Amino acid sequence: MIRRNRIAIGLAAGLAVVLGLGVWSATSNGANSKPVAQTETDLGVLGDYGDTGQAPVLQEPAQAPTTDTQPPQAQTQAPATQAPVSSIKIVGKDVAKMGRVVQDGDGRTLYRFEKDTPKPDTKSNCNDACATTWPPLLSETVPQIEGVDPAIVKLITRADGKKQVAIGNWPVYTYSKDEKPGQWKGQGVGNTWFVIQPDGKRNIECLPAGTVVPQT
Repeated sequence: MIRRNRIAIGLAAGLAVVLGLGVWSATSNGANSKPVAQTETDLGVLGDYGDTGQAPVLQEPAQAPTTDTQPPQAQTQAPATQAPVSSIKIVGKDVAKMGRVVQDGDGRTLYRFEKDTPKPDTKSNCNDACATTWPPLLSETVPQIEGVDPAIVKLITRADGKKQVAIGNWPVYTYSKDEKPGQWKGQGVGNTWFVIQPDGKRNIECLPAGTVVPQT
């Protein structure tokens, strides 16, 4: 009998605790109708951990994925390709006695050949052995220009396919017998070779005796 009374008293006490917690929860919420999450301590008092026997784990709200708002890096453009610069140079200048002349970058005097064809299409008629004695001024691109109007400088294609510099529609050459810079031993040779001026015209200064200047 005493044992049954103790069990009844224990059940009554447990029921009182449960009812008391329910009343406390309702009172603490006041006007707020949302349920209050029970703490692990409360659950420990109640002794109810569900089917697993473990306290529930409260999960944090999922965070919204972040968006990269930084603007994309500007692409660096490769510099435009520049035209190759020729290693060949022509220089128009005044020299003692001869006056206006054109020289290459090494100071060699340049000549024009009266048997060349200036118009309508500029053409060199100095080839083979002639081109050995009178080497044409060759360049794959328009040469560097100083003291000459760039508008009258161009390249022509020779019979062998190489590019030759022309000034004022006249192909230009050096002379193999000019042994050092500044010489003009080719002046008047054969009455067909003359030092060329920066305007493309022939220079008729310092002509050897007996030279005949062709009629223009």
